[in-house]
Amino acid sequence: MSGRKETVLDLAKFIDKGVQVKLTGGRQVTGTLKGYDQLLNLVLDEAVESLRDADDPLKTTDQTRRLGLIVCRGTAVMLVSPTDGTDEIANPFLQPDGI
Repeated sequence: MSGRKETVLDLAKFIDKGVQVKLTGGRQVTGTLKGYDQLLNLVLDEAVESLRDADDPLKTTDQTRRLGLIVCRGTAVMLVSPTDGTDEIANPFLQPDGI
């Protein structure tokens, strides 16, 4: 076995494609993946941050903030997912009011 470290994720297939990145602290950023390294530092272009609700920091709002070209530090990255092929659905576990 070589001394070279390999990441668990194969991010090469997401280069120049849209990705959604969730960071520690609850921040969520969407952009085009331009590069990465073995420490999971990510370079995103045309990045847009989804702003959080002031009353509930765990919820994101429809408001966004354009960030442009950014670097996400690998130690803060919790989740990387493609934006293509993902749709938001209603929560099937929420009970209707009155039950």
